[in-house]
Formats: sequence, C-alpha cells, structure tokens
Amino acid sequence: MSTDDHPAKKLKMDATKVIGTHNGTFHCDEALAVHLLKRTTAYADAELKRTRDPAILDTCDIVVDVGAVYDETTQRFDHHQKGFTEVFGHGFNTKLSSAGLVYKHFGKEIIANRLQVRQDDPKVEVLWLKMYRDFIEAIDAIDNGINQYPTDLQPKYRNRTDVSSRVGHLNPAWNESADAQTVDAKFLQASALVGTEFLSRLDYYANAWLPARDLVVDALEKRKQVDQNGRIILFEQFAPWKEHLFELEAALGIPEAEKPLYVLYPDETGGNWRIQAVPVAPESFDSRKALPEQWRGVRDEELSKLSGVEGCIFVHASGFIGGNKTKEGVLRLAHLALDM
Repeated sequence: MSTDDHPAKKLKMDATKVIGTHNGTFHCDEALAVHLLKRTTAYADAELKRTRDPAILDTCDIVVDVGAVYDETTQRFDHHQKGFTEVFGHGFNTKLSSAGLVYKHFGKEIIANRLQVRQDDPKVEVLWLKMYRDFIEAIDAIDNGINQYPTDLQPKYRNRTDVSSRVGHLNPAWNESADAQTVDAKFLQASALVGTEFLSRLDYYANAWLPARDLVVDALEKRKQVDQNGRIILFEQFAPWKEHLFELEAALGIPEAEKPLYVLYPDETGGNWRIQAVPVAPESFDSRKALPEQWRGVRDEELSKLSGVEGCIFVHASGFIGGNKTKEGVLRLAHLALDM
C-alpha cells in the first residue's frame, strides 16, 4: 500500500475543508473574506478554490462572493443577487459585501482568537464594532458602488491609495499574462495584503486604543475632583482622548452643562504640560470654548504677565491649545479660562 493510499491519510485529506470564491479579476472584499475565514477555527487549514463553476462550488464547505446565495446555514455568503439588502446593523446601514458578511458572522470569533479571550469578553464587542466602522464598512461601500458623499460635490483631489484600490492594482494589467495560475497567485498576495492590514489595525485597537479608552473613563469619573462642575479633565499621562471622550459622553448621558471644556495632559516629549480646548466634534477645528481671545498668539513671559500665571509657553492663535511648564500652571489657566 502506498503512503497516499493509507486510510489515516485519506481520512485526513477527506476532512480538509474548502473555501470557494470566484476566479478571474479579484476585489478587496473577497480577498479579505478569505483571509478572515482562515483566522477561524473551522477554516484555518482550509484549501481555496477559485471558480465560477456551480458544480465545483457546490462541493465547497463555504462560498464567498459568488453563487447568488446568502444563507448562513449552508455557509453561502454572496451579495450580488437581486433583493440582497443585508446590513451590519448596530447603527450601520451600508449594504454588505462578502467581507462584511463574513465579518458579521465570524468577526467576534476572529477577534477573540486574536486576543486569546472568550467571545463574551466585553472587549470583543467593542472591537467588533470599532473594526467594522473603521476598516470593513469602507470596503463594503466601495465594492457595492456606494459613494462616500453626494455626487454633486466635486472632490478636491483623487484618492487611489486606499486598501481597496491597492488590492485592485494587484490584478494583472491588460497587457500582462492573466492565466489562472498567475491570477490565483496574485489573489493570495492581495488576500495577505488586506488581511495583514486588518490584523495590524485590530492589534492597535486592542493594545493601544482600548487602554486609552480606560484612561479616559478614569479621567471622566474623577473630573469633578479637578473642577466641581466637571468642565476640566486631567490626564497624568498622554493618551489619545478625543474619540473616546465623545463616545463615552453619549454612552454615559453626560448633560451638556457638565461636558468638559478643557483637557490637560503632559507633553509627550517636552516635559511640559498642555491645555487643549475640547472640539465641538471629534473632527472639528471649532472648540466648545476656545482659550481666551486676549491670550491667543501670545507667548512666554508676555503670556505669563497677561494671564497672571507663571511658566506660560504659548497659546495658539486659534485658541484651541496652549502650554505651560507645570501641571499647576495649566490647571490655573483652565480655571481662569472657564470664567472668561
């Protein structure tokens, strides 16, 4: 009996699962969908078949982005069929591509596996929603031809460096060889590209973004120790805070009269302290209450004399940020600014 005929080996070969997707030109959504499936327990060791032959696809354990069927029970995840309207939910209304479909059903398992925690760990839910909003949704929208903004607006520049574009650029050019072997190899390259970026982003959110969220939660809880009305937040170490602050204000139901106006934190490199006015929205340049106009654009000793606070370094001309040499200095500036 040859090695290939050994019953144990035949059983192992028969048990190998197969992921199916279409052949030919590939896109970011199925490239990511395949990579995500390879991060699950069920499909970690699965083989890949790229074909549009229904008979071959019917032999696959799971099929993505081809077949005109969306049915979780039969592990079919296409989005091209007439009448398909599936969205992620949880406030997201973009029609899903194969990436979004796979992520919706397998994303929590993938995240839990990466973090080596249980799926019911609260971090998993937070990261599942965060990764959809910041990584997957744009891939869904681009694949489904959904514009990011109204078509009557003329863009000021062209963007062809997003991950969907970069995956698309890996397809063979019109005057290059496009045989099945070449295109399949390039598909694997594309899947690795977008998959690596997905995991890198997930790692950042898990290891840096979430810990920063914990710091913001702690600072919000202690803000009335800094200012009795809760209008000043103090961080003892620098952390990215804007996005977390707005989300947590909404989640905690903080009334408008108690929302922070100023955030104080140590400079990352200079050994000084910063006072920053909270913007009206995370992406806005307008502040809830900018630093006083008479301080804006003034620096060093002149600013110290004008404000009556020692150790001043600067206040930006727009009033959104300022600096002082000490924590006590920025605290004093913040309390003064509240009443000006």
